[in-house]
Amino acid sequence: MRKLPRVLVVEDEPAIAELIAVNLRHNGFAPTVVFDGAAAQREVDAVLPDVILLDWMLPGESGASLARQWRKHERTKTVPILMLTARSDESDKVQGLDAGADDYITKPFSTQELLARIRAVLRRRAPEIVNDSVQVGELALDAGTYRITFRGKELKVGPTEFKLLHYLMKHAERVHTRGTLLDKIWGDHVFIEERTVDVHVKRLRESLGEAAGMVETVRGAGYRLTAINNTGRPAQGTSISAA
Repeated sequence: MRKLPRVLVVEDEPAIAELIAVNLRHNGFAPTVVFDGAAAQREVDAVLPDVILLDWMLPGESGASLARQWRKHERTKTVPILMLTARSDESDKVQGLDAGADDYITKPFSTQELLARIRAVLRRRAPEIVNDSVQVGELALDAGTYRITFRGKELKVGPTEFKLLHYLMKHAERVHTRGTLLDKIWGDHVFIEERTVDVHVKRLRESLGEAAGMVETVRGAGYRLTAINNTGRPAQGTSISAA
């Protein structure tokens, strides 16, 4: 029997929570509903969900605070989080994404849009069946084994950041606009905003550690991945190879 994706719904309004849960069940998901942050943490500790729908305004600890905590812990850092909120200003969206959300949906929302967004983050989380490897300077990525190393040390990145790095490494030394990266990494998921690219680039740099300088911001254009030398600066003429 096919395992149904587990969705943790953290929503303090019972009517909205029940509406979401009913639609999830009817569309092939296994929802668990909780109404505050403490209960959400207990559920996460007990069984790791496949995706979390997280209301921003909760009694006690806010959804943004919970998202930040989960992003800091190794066990929960890669679980997709969709922030649900009535706050629709751009600054609020940016704050939600910076807190660790993978996507952001404002109330009121259509159930079809919500389901589409859930499916999209689950697709991005699922590893693609590819076996190629690529190396830029001392940074190496093996898609077959899902490993990244820099100067012989293994690095851990989230699934979206892995796909982003894979694409940048395969097209190193080129400048990629945010729109191009959205198309290549997120595909036809039309709801994602360009600001999301900046957030994931930030997360990628944090995960790369000493190799963070390889991901360059090209002002007014986008991003570029380039090799660095022992000083941490871009290296000239460094080899780029792919298998």
